[in-house]
Amino acid sequence: MRKKVVVLTGAGISAESGISTFRDAGGLWEGHDVMEVASPQGFAQNPELVLDFYNQRRRQLLTVAPNEAHKALVNLEDFYDVHIVTQNVDNLHERAGSTNVVHLHGELLKVRSTQNEKTIIEWKTDLILGNLCPQGYQLRPHIVWFGEMVPLLGHAAALVQNSDVVIIIGTSMQVYPAAGLVDYAPNNIPIYFVDPKPSVSKQDYANLTVIDKTAVGGVPTLVSELIGHAT
Repeated sequence: MRKKVVVLTGAGISAESGISTFRDAGGLWEGHDVMEVASPQGFAQNPELVLDFYNQRRRQLLTVAPNEAHKALVNLEDFYDVHIVTQNVDNLHERAGSTNVVHLHGELLKVRSTQNEKTIIEWKTDLILGNLCPQGYQLRPHIVWFGEMVPLLGHAAALVQNSDVVIIIGTSMQVYPAAGLVDYAPNNIPIYFVDPKPSVSKQDYANLTVIDKTAVGGVPTLVSELIGHAT
């Protein structure tokens, strides 16, 4: 029976593909407070601004490609039962070839009805006011905004709870609720943390291995080692 590997990924893995984090040193997103462009209140007050913000992100996503870290994780699927839980809203894991991806914070290339959150539509072009769902309601980005529930959090926690190995890539693990996921890992299973500025140490978790490299710099080597353990 294959061991279960759960991979938790954040902005760091996508940044190496050229995805802008849109957040500057002052915490502003494209010059805007995060609540202006990533909250239900912001959307209610200025929907055109919010739609434009995500249109920019969507356009940029369509110009970039998966990197060697994304591709390396695909190779793990030949030897392990791999599930990726990502905080990223891009589709770079899927484009690389990963088959089990959970998007905690939604997906940039999907939109949904403002009235029925189950009405979700694939979307690759700009989203503007007047784009309606089949029921006649305005469409919005399929993104989990600040202050909204994270619908897939329970599913992600269950995956971590049943894992044999956890890999954390390119995330500070400081933003909740996603940061709490690693605490669901069974005691004493291997946990690998790949980040050039790791925010955890071996005192935080048993059996923790810190790899202070970027995703591209550290993930392919780690994957090769794990494949070696499985063969």
